[in-house]
Amino acid sequence: MFDFELAAILLPALVAGLLVLSTHVVLGRQVLKRGIIFIDLAIAQVAALGAIVSHIDHDIENIPFSHVWMPALFALAGAGVIAWMARKFEGELEAFIGCFYVLSAVGAMLLLANDPHGAELLKQLMSGQILWVSWSQLILPAAVSAVILAAIAIRPNLLDGAGFYFLFAIVITLSVELVGVYLVFSSLILPALALNKYLGKARLVLAYMVGIIGYVSGLWLSASYDLPSGAAIVATLAISALVFRLAIAQMNKTSPSAMN
Repeated sequence: MFDFELAAILLPALVAGLLVLSTHVVLGRQVLKRGIIFIDLAIAQVAALGAIVSHIDHDIENIPFSHVWMPALFALAGAGVIAWMARKFEGELEAFIGCFYVLSAVGAMLLLANDPHGAELLKQLMSGQILWVSWSQLILPAAVSAVILAAIAIRPNLLDGAGFYFLFAIVITLSVELVGVYLVFSSLILPALALNKYLGKARLVLAYMVGIIGYVSGLWLSASYDLPSGAAIVATLAISALVFRLAIAQMNKTSPSAMN
């Protein structure tokens, strides 16, 4: 029997996941191309740091929409730092980004050390609460995602220069608010990694399929077995990516010409 109450909870969560995938699959390919895997974790963590500063400073917390613009300011500043490091430390960029991520994570822990609700806030920012996303929370991410995807479609070279970092920061800020840091990383890297060896024309479509299968099955597992939603989706995204990657490897062995 169809459970309408469960569907009412899962539908906005699924739409949130699809919104995240809509931009992250495209940006994830660029992340792999540039070889800067930790950038998503770093900027997501910096955005989370902005959310924490907003939380602990009640003057800022009382300003309208501080939960959006404060993380965005931090993420944009972080993107500016990484864009600068990309010019100054090209050969060591990944190492510097990793250090940037660790320092941001430590900063978050220190800021929340004496907050009685600090552990819960950290857990929420890392794992997210996608099951409890409301329709109203999706309006801004949907509008921004549409604008960014349209801009990339019109001017694909936007992803080639330093502008990539700032587009990335905006997308990551909104995604962390919806799904948490772990799912942001997984949504960027796993679909892109699954199709990294595939050279066919359907590459982007298949990458979206990896993500959609991961989100749908993860949400179903979470709702059916009372599992943490973020962790469940990360696990099913990983399984989906692995299955696609193995299938592509097998296709490469049996029929290399089919991959072109």
